[in-house]
Amino acid sequence: MITNLPGKILIVDDDMDVLRAARLLLKRHFEQVDFERNPQKIPYLVSNFDYDVILLDMNFTRDLSSGKEGFEWLDRILDIKPESSVVLFTAYGDVEMAVRAIKAGATDFVLKPWENEKLLATMQAAYNKRQALTQKEKPAPADSQLITGNSAAMQQVMDTVNRVAATDANILILGENGTGKDMLARHIHQLSQRNKQPLVSVDLGAISETLFESELFGHVKGAFTDAREDRHGRFEEASGGSIFLDEIGNISLPFQAKLLTVLQNRSITRVGSNKAVPVDVRLICATNRNIQQMAAQHLFRQDLLYRINTIEVHLPPLRERAEDIIPLAEHFLQLYRDKYKRPVSSLHESLVQQLQQYDWPGNIRELQHAMERAVILSQGKVLMPKDVFVKSPSKEQDLDTGYNLEEMERTIITQAMKKCNGNITEAARELGLSRAALYRRLEKYNL
Repeated sequence: MITNLPGKILIVDDDMDVLRAARLLLKRHFEQVDFERNPQKIPYLVSNFDYDVILLDMNFTRDLSSGKEGFEWLDRILDIKPESSVVLFTAYGDVEMAVRAIKAGATDFVLKPWENEKLLATMQAAYNKRQALTQKEKPAPADSQLITGNSAAMQQVMDTVNRVAATDANILILGENGTGKDMLARHIHQLSQRNKQPLVSVDLGAISETLFESELFGHVKGAFTDAREDRHGRFEEASGGSIFLDEIGNISLPFQAKLLTVLQNRSITRVGSNKAVPVDVRLICATNRNIQQMAAQHLFRQDLLYRINTIEVHLPPLRERAEDIIPLAEHFLQLYRDKYKRPVSSLHESLVQQLQQYDWPGNIRELQHAMERAVILSQGKVLMPKDVFVKSPSKEQDLDTGYNLEEMERTIITQAMKKCNGNITEAARELGLSRAALYRRLEKYNL
């Protein structure tokens, strides 16, 4: 019998009786059990909460017997988080369909009506599998090389960070997508005096306006239709530590006002309550937008901007820190060589030149994905320009490699599918694609 596993479970089923019964059983054995009747909320929940196991019904009210919706939502979940562990709820007549779903990426299935011991054993196995995968693929702690680099631009950034990190000053990180704003936020938290307490990250761009207050400030039971119990918001979860509000430039003016009130009063009020709850957080924000220009155009509150940017840090794009490109590439080469047990060990001189001359519009994230893909598909000990497939540094013409790009993409996908024994989820992960994107390419090339 399993007891008190520190796991987070999500149950998705449109039958309230099923939800209540499953939650009652699982809550005795797992730390947190959430449930949801509306499958349309799956993308939000999966994007914003790290569930260890998702228990998913295969049939909803739109389609009561075919299981088509179950397959669609399974795909959506694995598109958003390929490492998700999904257990399917299915009726006796759907066993063959459930087996097909496992081939498509599900972890296991449970028959309805379930036997309690069987459901618990299945959920425990799925939880253990997720934990093993998480430990195996857990990224290394933020490497100082990724944060600092050798360039003068990054040295200036880190000089500022090292002087202010130990204080409680609010910090605003500005920079393009892929420059490592979230990584810098974690680095600042680790250098702060709050590093023994949590850093809670919130992607404000992914939160709908209807859920903004509940997500950030929490709610009480009965505050709205689906509020079946009291729930802490992200500010309360972060109290004593730091909160990282990513993409802060995306929130609307009314919610900017609500956020400003919280920062001024240093307290939150849960949705449906009149009681103020004090919070003690260190605020770190980030955006890829020109927030000063937004303030000048009255799209962002000037008084809120004053609150969040006590210290403003501009994280330079990779094209402005060319000295860091090769050390970063070599770091990723080492990281993925060890992870995937590949023989590759160095960069060819011609590749070094090409990497340095490319603009890297996707910044560090693009470089990381390019190196991971190249290492996975490499055949020898030295990476060549053709292995990385970056665009030509020339703005007038593509690099003349003598290769047909579509044929190269077809070959790469074929190799990845063969290596992964046809497993869509694993192949998509190795290629750096979503499952949906890989499906489209398989159809395009008739693979």
